[in-house]
Amino acid sequence: MKAHEITVAKHAGFCFGVKRATDMIAEKLAAADGDRVYTLGKLIHNDTYNAELAAKGVCVTSIDELEALARDTENGTSACVFIRAHGVTKQTNELLNSLTEKYPRFSYVDCTCPYVKKIHRIAADNSSPQCEGDEPIFILIGAADHPEVVGIVSYFEGKSFVYATAEELQSAIENKIIPNNVNIAPVVAAQTTQKLTEWKNSLNIIKKVYTKARIFDTICNVTEIRQLEAEELSRSCETIVVIGGRESSNTAKLYAVCKENCKNTICISEPQELDGKIPSIPQNVGIVAGASTPGGIIEEVYNKMSEMKLDKAEISFDEMLDSAIKTLSSGDTVTGTVIAVNDVEIKLDLGAKVTGILTADQISDDASLKLSSEYKIGDEIDVFVIRVSDVDGCATVSKKRADLDKNWHIIVDAKESGENLEGVVAEAVKGGVVIKLYGARIFVPASQTTVPKGGDLSTLVGQTVKFKVIELKGQGKSAVGSIRASAREERKALESTFWAEIEEGKYYTGKVRGLTEYGAFIDLGGVDGMLHKREMSWKPIHKPADILNIGDELTVFVKSFDLEKKQITLGYRTEETHPWKVFKSQYAEGDVLEVTVSNIMSYGAFAKITDDVDGLIHVSQIALTRVENPADVLTSGQTVTVKITKIDDEQQRVSLSIRALLEETAEEPAETEDAE
Repeated sequence: MKAHEITVAKHAGFCFGVKRATDMIAEKLAAADGDRVYTLGKLIHNDTYNAELAAKGVCVTSIDELEALARDTENGTSACVFIRAHGVTKQTNELLNSLTEKYPRFSYVDCTCPYVKKIHRIAADNSSPQCEGDEPIFILIGAADHPEVVGIVSYFEGKSFVYATAEELQSAIENKIIPNNVNIAPVVAAQTTQKLTEWKNSLNIIKKVYTKARIFDTICNVTEIRQLEAEELSRSCETIVVIGGRESSNTAKLYAVCKENCKNTICISEPQELDGKIPSIPQNVGIVAGASTPGGIIEEVYNKMSEMKLDKAEISFDEMLDSAIKTLSSGDTVTGTVIAVNDVEIKLDLGAKVTGILTADQISDDASLKLSSEYKIGDEIDVFVIRVSDVDGCATVSKKRADLDKNWHIIVDAKESGENLEGVVAEAVKGGVVIKLYGARIFVPASQTTVPKGGDLSTLVGQTVKFKVIELKGQGKSAVGSIRASAREERKALESTFWAEIEEGKYYTGKVRGLTEYGAFIDLGGVDGMLHKREMSWKPIHKPADILNIGDELTVFVKSFDLEKKQITLGYRTEETHPWKVFKSQYAEGDVLEVTVSNIMSYGAFAKITDDVDGLIHVSQIALTRVENPADVLTSGQTVTVKITKIDDEQQRVSLSIRALLEETAEEPAETEDAE
């Protein structure tokens, strides 16, 4: 008979917080130091495991019994109490501390999960009101009667409100159970095992009501991975078996997640509960397990479901589970899958018992990069493991370092071949600038930039530049570069091409690179040419700076060049732009036009026709009657209507007349009279 296809979730079983607690008590029992060992409540939500502890002499005690236990140690015996991963209230913690001070033979071991401890700190550190006179408010999304939640709330010194679902939260806000003044800045957090969808829905409600809310994402990274993994597995299986204690919040959330996608989702706490619940027809079956489920129970369930006996050639359950959860070490490079992303950091499933934390500064040097736009859940990213913390269940990772390791050979090859690389100048530092490329820091000394000595190096920051690698520092994977060497090489290449193609009369568009008393140096693209001031304009100019500025762009042509001396003489003015030719192209004898009087002499007045051509209105042509002094009739700047009576090409002179127009006007009535 064909067997079920069974898939065990990679993150099934003990989370690092529970594993830490069980390891700590196992160490204590192995020490055999004679202490009576107690757990403050059940250490984890698993009856089988707790029964094993009881068989080893571990007793369950309560808060009410602590003082009596401590007092009993005065008869010479010792007692050690273990705080479970859920943690305890602030008051209980203070009680335990006072008892250890009073009774030397009484001790306790704090097995509180680091994630829960973190929320204790958040609650305590944010108990102060944001504004004077306001009472601080704490909104916690979780189960109000859960030991973890009870403990968390005890650390907050204001009003606390706990809701298990977004629906309950919405109702509380609408009924004004929670103050909903927009100026209130409530502290918002979640139980570590809270269902992700409820947390996100709750945040949507809170952000609409409280614009100043102080939100802390406190769902355990392992919980996030576990729920996302359960969701994915439940979509591809016909049956899901959720293993965990009935009191476990984590297990309840996993069951709810799976049930949404797989109707045949079964929740059990012991292997024998499987009887009669698994279909006899072969199908895809998934196994997920809560954070308090020992690996031995998961293995027993797996073996019970499987109809195939493993032989020596097949992988054992333990090997399968161990291979699914690989171990990580600092210095490893691994591929992680995005499980959560915001604009501050990305959380990665590294296929290990720790979650990868990839912050924005370890992804890119571009401060404007928006992570939520660039990455999405399910994306794979190669990262370098900087540090692993089993205590926090996190691994600090870097994409930049992984990119550097992967691409360092490009920088090495560029050094060997002498080819140019291109990068963005990230910052100006003492003695030079830094280019960041593939995660490497390329230092460029000030002398190797294109900035003049003593100039402002910060002008290069943000620019994309070409550079050559001139020195490698392999140990730290850093290098020294030269922008100047690359620019010099590029200029030489441009020069070579330029001189090969230059010819008289050829036009170039260039930029003014320098000014002298007699002319301007024009950068034609790697080569400079000289434009004499007499070539700049048809009108005499005193100095080039009167009409040109450094950086001005203009079109010039080659008048002559010397290949040996590498000298170029440029021209700018042409016959087509000669003022007289421009005038002739626009006006002719007999034209009537308006002109502006520019200068008055004893023999007449000069008037401006174009910017560069004036005409003379002779004293005899100013009026119908004799004019002794032109200044009696005309003033400088006055606009008058004239007729062009003569254009002298040889002398390049223009004669204008006001009188001619006045005579024509005077004759019109006579002509009209004759016609009658």
